Amino acid sequence: MSCTKTEENSNNSLPGNFAHTVYFWLKNPDNAVDRAAFETSLKKFIDASEFIQTKHIGMPAKTNREVIDNTYTYSLLLTFKDKATQDKYQDEPNHKKFIAESSELWEKVLVYDSENTYNQ
Repeated sequence: MSCTKTEENSNNSLPGNFAHTVYFWLKNPDNAVDRAAFETSLKKFIDASEFIQTKHIGMPAKTNREVIDNTYTYSLLLTFKDKATQDKYQDEPNHKKFIAESSELWEKVLVYDSENTYNQ
């Protein structure tokens, strides 16, 4: 069955009403061992979470405009049903284990949390 462009785009909203976006700056971003350790720990943690609805691990895209900050090493975008669910995620043992395993690898972390205001 083929879909029209309108049908394909009708469900493009991310699931959940709470987005948790995290940017990581590794201390040694060119160190392959550090990157592998970070990625392994991060993937293990988010794959084990019972609360995450959507997960995206990224690296800076090759874009170059004045408004873009591409100085980070990794980004993480997660969505949750709501703030209460995201609060539970914060207390998950796997989340705490990830922080314990990986915090020595980063020099800076920024978190941006947002609640959905898009009404469909």
